[in-house]
Amino acid sequence: MNELCKMIKETIRPNFANIREALLTYDREALCCGSPCWRWAYHALHSADKWFIDPFVFEEPPFHEEGMDDPDMPCSVVLSDEELLSYLDRIEQKTYDYIDSLTDEMLYECPEKCSFTRVELVLMQFRHLSFHTGMLNGQTAAEKGIFTPWHSNTKD
Repeated sequence: MNELCKMIKETIRPNFANIREALLTYDREALCCGSPCWRWAYHALHSADKWFIDPFVFEEPPFHEEGMDDPDMPCSVVLSDEELLSYLDRIEQKTYDYIDSLTDEMLYECPEKCSFTRVELVLMQFRHLSFHTGMLNGQTAAEKGIFTPWHSNTKD
């Protein structure tokens, strides 16, 4: 039985729901640490896409340009919120498919070319995605005076 994989899959659901809520309520052009919030949203999504599974065997999304995942770096690409939400949908499904392909024993192994175990990669993305979701929600509270709905468990 893959009890740990099952728990991981159920626990990541609120993380995806929370970043989705943040994208539905934030002011994309509001500046946070000098960069528009949509860049921070992309940074968080790109990291989840790249680091959740194996950062060393990763294909950039077709719209990505060098440095775009670093909000401090200039880029010529501007993604709409619809594009960000579509990217989130793809990442979410890719992540669930990946988790479904694992066994609990595989969580303790490092993917090829990676120095982190699969469970370390998962935990790093739990933290990173939650951090940036909170950052975007804090900006929303400051700019709009509203508190973004927060999903704390899989029953939300």
